[in-house]
Amino acid sequence: MRITRFTHSCVRVEHDGGVLVVDPGTWSEPRALVGADAVLVTHEHTDHVDVLRLAGLGVPVYVPDGARLPDLAPLPVTRVQVGQHFTAAGIPVTAHGGRHAVIHEGQPDCPNLGYLIGDGLYHPGDSLHVPDEPVHTLLVPAQGSWLRLDEAIRFARAVRAERAYTIHDAQLNERGMASVAGWFGETIPGYRHLPPGDTARAP
Repeated sequence: MRITRFTHSCVRVEHDGGVLVVDPGTWSEPRALVGADAVLVTHEHTDHVDVLRLAGLGVPVYVPDGARLPDLAPLPVTRVQVGQHFTAAGIPVTAHGGRHAVIHEGQPDCPNLGYLIGDGLYHPGDSLHVPDEPVHTLLVPAQGSWLRLDEAIRFARAVRAERAYTIHDAQLNERGMASVAGWFGETIPGYRHLPPGDTARAP
């Protein structure tokens, strides 16, 4: 299984001829979706889903049950519940988690699913939910209004994946990303910074 990182939380997964794209939001590059067979959306925020772009794509789009997407264009949406097992682009997927992380005073509160893809690739969306299944490759959020560095490190250590790559970092400048990557490199076993456009192998 090959993964390609795009800006922010967008990741392209290729396996056995299938192409699965996770969280192609308004900040990610349109080329991430070229040749896509299916799309996973972790939650409804626009930095994770560009509804108009997906409407023109014409492939299955999997979203959390209860997610409220803008009614701008028809989407071939399949709603997914926590614990559900399904196949997207020929790749097995399991849904974990349930809710978006809190920023302050309970806000925001929207459905958020983490997806365990194939044999152990985990994309948590905007959540620090630790799945109850083995994770071999973790996509760890680097920055967000809902996230502290300490929380991200603790999350990655709790997941105990063999390798970890950064996502959710579009609001960091080069200096900030270097600082976060330095901390992750010192504290998270198997961590490697994967810049947008770079690829890596995942089991």
